[in-house]
Amino acid sequence: MINAAELFVKCLEAEKVEYIFGVPGEENLAFLEALRSSSIKLVVTRDEQSAVFMAATFGRFTGHIGVAISTLGPGATNLVTGVAYAELGAMPVLVITGQKAVRKSKQGLFQIIDTVRLMEPITKYSATINSADRIPSMVRQAIKTAESERPGAVHLELPEDIALEKTEMSPIVSKKVRRPNPDEKAIDIAVAEIENSKSPIVLVGAGANRKLIRKQLEVLLNNTKIPFVSTQMGKGVLNESLDLYMGTTALSVGDYVHKILEHSDLIIAIGHDITEKPPLVFVPERHKVIHINFLQADVDDVYLPMHEVVGDISNALWQINKKIKIKDWDFSYFKKVKEIFDISIDKNKANESFPLSPEKIVSSVRSVMPKDGILSLDNGMYKIWFSRNYQAFEQNSILLDNAFATMGAGLPAGIATKILNPDKKVLVVAGDGGFMMNVAELETAKRLGIDLTILLLNDSGLGMIKWKQKDMGFQNFGLEFTNPDFVKLAESFGVNGYKISNANEFESVLQKALNSKGINLIECPIDYSKTNEALGQKLKDEINNL
Repeated sequence: MINAAELFVKCLEAEKVEYIFGVPGEENLAFLEALRSSSIKLVVTRDEQSAVFMAATFGRFTGHIGVAISTLGPGATNLVTGVAYAELGAMPVLVITGQKAVRKSKQGLFQIIDTVRLMEPITKYSATINSADRIPSMVRQAIKTAESERPGAVHLELPEDIALEKTEMSPIVSKKVRRPNPDEKAIDIAVAEIENSKSPIVLVGAGANRKLIRKQLEVLLNNTKIPFVSTQMGKGVLNESLDLYMGTTALSVGDYVHKILEHSDLIIAIGHDITEKPPLVFVPERHKVIHINFLQADVDDVYLPMHEVVGDISNALWQINKKIKIKDWDFSYFKKVKEIFDISIDKNKANESFPLSPEKIVSSVRSVMPKDGILSLDNGMYKIWFSRNYQAFEQNSILLDNAFATMGAGLPAGIATKILNPDKKVLVVAGDGGFMMNVAELETAKRLGIDLTILLLNDSGLGMIKWKQKDMGFQNFGLEFTNPDFVKLAESFGVNGYKISNANEFESVLQKALNSKGINLIECPIDYSKTNEALGQKLKDEINNL
């Protein structure tokens, strides 16, 4: 006989969970005691939101469940942003919340909210464990649901009296379930459409970020030489140093990559997910789209594919690779547009103005980071520039969120990334707004003893919203603030702090920080004032004149 909390932990061990992130409370004490003698490592974070960002990052990298824990009430509500981040970003995560006794409560409604109903709209599964005997089946069902395509968040609530209930049950052993393969007729139609097109292009979305898919995608592109573009969350699925890489859809409309997509007569969308900000507004009369994904396409105003190949993406690509015949497609326009863009990139690399331009920062980071180094981006104006200008060479070498797009995730995600990749250089890139939202996790990183570099881009305001405000013709208002002395702030956490004071020192300081032990924080002033000029009417005019 063991208690429910002990059984819960054993079930997580059986699922090969290695870490749990969170802020436990009074109602989790039985679970905490069971965890004390477990093989699972507990990482206490400074905020529950950060705990889910970390757990979700585990899910994102591995495809396997990440786990976060909180107490009831305010602990549970603090989880919500992280849960939505995981659900919209298709990252498998289980959040476990405590609750007062459900059999006989002596505290009225103190701190009690209906956490299960709170979580229902932002999870794939949310339930209260009302019996110790039900733990094995509920944990297995929750994790199976979270990891199944499309992955996402699940929630289990463990009341404190149920946690102490005795049981003789044991964990359920998980079994691998094979996904169904696409219909052969659907494959044949897709192959015929590709063969009959004049200028096809592959659009790589977030759902393509699976190891086996990358392998089959590489075979397809190597054989056919069809170029590809990626969505922001599809970055790194394929090596972006390849000549076939035409760019990333960093902006909504009007950028060079949209000209390429507009010119294509067939877009082969692999793993595109409409929870991600649209790569362009698809117009049925103008864009023929083949949807290749695990699930059917949702009917939506901005994404209306003319044909769907539904089932295991890797198998779909394998079947296409077997059947497709190489045609004399015309990619000359794509290559001319990309050449114009590359020339503009090279020109902007030489910009030595200070504060630094975003193009210069991206260029310098790419030159300093090793090919297998990993960027963890928070959300801000700089994300557009890294999406657009930064080449990703390896899978999951640039982590960004273009689904929920919440500020504050960059540092927690970077910490989790370093835990998973201790031998790789990990660089967090955050704006001053997003960094300050979860600055307390500097203590978590320091406590864990990891090596991590944080590039803090300081414009003393909410840069992306200021850009949009200006673009709409509104006056500058309501989007600026003051900041602390970030070097002193870093030192107060016991970490190394640097401040960039001229353009010439940026790369050397970044190189030093990346090769130093411990936590290194670099404050770098950034100037977004020439964003519209840099995004370039001149560039658009050159492309329009082709």
